Amino acid sequence: MGSSHKKQGKIADNNAKKAKIFGKLVRLIQVEAKKSGGDVNSPGLAAAIKKAYKENMPKDTVERAIKKASEAGDTQPVMYEAYGPGGVGLIITGLTDNTNRTSPEIKDILAKNGGSFGTSGSVSWNFTLNEDREWIANTPMDIDEDTKEHLVHLIELLEDHDDTQDIYHSANI
Repeated sequence: MGSSHKKQGKIADNNAKKAKIFGKLVRLIQVEAKKSGGDVNSPGLAAAIKKAYKENMPKDTVERAIKKASEAGDTQPVMYEAYGPGGVGLIITGLTDNTNRTSPEIKDILAKNGGSFGTSGSVSWNFTLNEDREWIANTPMDIDEDTKEHLVHLIELLEDHDDTQDIYHSANI
């Protein structure tokens, strides 16, 4: 009886994580669909769809998100350049309907966890945007175990923010 209860709790945790990921992916698909007029061959929408399928999102959920894009609010993409523990470069991408809310919240998470905002171009110069629209560090830096622990914790907190889509870093971990 005890192990069954643990298993149910684990399933609920996994379902909650999946729902959060799917919610973020649906918003990404909607923004890209709106930008591309629903053209699934556009690079942005194609990359968003690929990302959704990689997370095992059902095809009908993807199609509904594209269809609903015409009804979606004024959600817009944002990108923040920041520094994490040990000077690790961070690129934080997201979608928001209110940058006046999202920017200070991201800045607060960074400040409370050994990070800080960078200026435009201060971090992105060391990254390349690949064909899947993911930022890849050009010269990853080595960090010690303590810094790695702090960085992983910071990334987890940033990922929990509803408006965050992806976090890329320049650490070699």
